[in-house]
Amino acid sequence: MRRLFFFFGGLFGGLGVVLGAFAAHTLKGRLTPELLATFETGVKYQTYHALALLIVALVPARRYASTLLTLSGWLFVLGTVLFSGSLYLLTLGGVRWFGAITPVGGMALIIGWFCLVVAAFWGRE
Repeated sequence: MRRLFFFFGGLFGGLGVVLGAFAAHTLKGRLTPELLATFETGVKYQTYHALALLIVALVPARRYASTLLTLSGWLFVLGTVLFSGSLYLLTLGGVRWFGAITPVGGMALIIGWFCLVVAAFWGRE
């Protein structure tokens, strides 16, 4: 499982750099400032959660509540895809209903962080 989270962390991090450069060099001037800011929000959250996934991958599971760590990692993956992905589709595709998916992704990210916190308190020292 740790290998998968390491993979997704690296993938989301690398794509975050690519999409950030795409926004800065290609989308700037083609999108309204509001839509560009929305796209950049997706990039920021994707990058933050790429780092969170790397942390989950690197934490020694036997010292923490491993089920909660695993749940946290999967919520970060799901939340990133839904939150950032919906913002990308909303800005690039112009389909407004994708905005309805964004809060679901946001909730997955929030719950993932809470799972991480609880795992830290249930861990062995």
